[in-house]
Amino acid sequence: MHLSFLQPLFERRGPWATVYFDPAQNDETGAKQRELLVRQACRTLEEEGADAATVEAVRAALMSVSPEEDPAGRVFFATGGEVVLSHRLSRPPQRPLACWAPLPRLTPLLELSGQDPACLVAYIDRTGADFELRAAAGPQDAGQVEGRQHPVHRTGSAQWNERHFQLKVENTWEHNAGEIAEALAAAFEECGADLVVLAGDPRERSSVYDRLPETIRKVAIGTEHGGRAAGSDSVPLEEVIEQARRQYMHRRVEEALERFRAGRVGTDRPTDAVEGVPALVEAAQEHRIDTLLIRPDGAELARETWVGAEPDQVAVRRTDAQTLGESEPILVRADDALLRVAAVTAADVLVVPPAEEREDDSDLPTGGLGALLRWTYEPTGA
Repeated sequence: MHLSFLQPLFERRGPWATVYFDPAQNDETGAKQRELLVRQACRTLEEEGADAATVEAVRAALMSVSPEEDPAGRVFFATGGEVVLSHRLSRPPQRPLACWAPLPRLTPLLELSGQDPACLVAYIDRTGADFELRAAAGPQDAGQVEGRQHPVHRTGSAQWNERHFQLKVENTWEHNAGEIAEALAAAFEECGADLVVLAGDPRERSSVYDRLPETIRKVAIGTEHGGRAAGSDSVPLEEVIEQARRQYMHRRVEEALERFRAGRVGTDRPTDAVEGVPALVEAAQEHRIDTLLIRPDGAELARETWVGAEPDQVAVRRTDAQTLGESEPILVRADDALLRVAAVTAADVLVVPPAEEREDDSDLPTGGLGALLRWTYEPTGA
């Protein structure tokens, strides 16, 4: 997951109110429960020192959450009397979470929505295609392409002139497949999708796939379910999309852990990976983190670190933060500090499984925090 959409959170110093909120059921009982949860969240913020204006802004935002629009809930980030950013959740929080802290609380967001890759769905027929992006924020129109409209239908005759016509039809199909593939590749790059699902006409779908760049073919699958015609949406298509997303994330996590195991620190040789808060803090200062690995059950996520106003002003000791140019550093959780760095330096973030879900947990970062680096690093003292 890339966290660039969180940039507004790091343009202000804070402190921040963070609330993960499940709107409950859309009935009378659910409405009463929702009102109770809003009161509890606001009370927690008040007890932790939030100012009255920010609490009221959060209260108004929570009361506006609709179970129909956000069935799994939303997260809200507020400071200075206004909600700066909210984000739709893919899974409801298991328990209410509200806090007032120097930095936004982001790790729960990774668990509740961050692992869902962006999927570009192409609804294809022989005249063109419609593109739709499926991401954490919900379905979004990603454009369309129209090819040649005539001729597109074959005849049943075997006469010479009819066979000539059929060749023209097939030429139109092939031309349109090229147009669709070109437009699909452009949409893929523009919207930052992670994978592609091709739905619709089997012949045209296959022709489009063959014309896609190799990098996109590696993350593209086809399905017989769904299509471009109105009313062709189907439950099986939704299942295909979700399965494709799960398989994509499983591969990504396994590939990252394999690279982490091969490149982690353990000898005095140059390394491509680091683990533990001190090593990660050093990498963060130098913008060397390519992929931040987080195991939510890790003990070091809550370890205290010192930070300044700038994201790369992060240190294990207060004096180190002052050396980086921050005269009044503040204490924050290590995961909050590192996620801020990841967001502003365009690093990727992956949530890795807890130790109990793996037969061999030797490839998991110690303490729950690790990173793959942007370039090979020579350990200090080597």
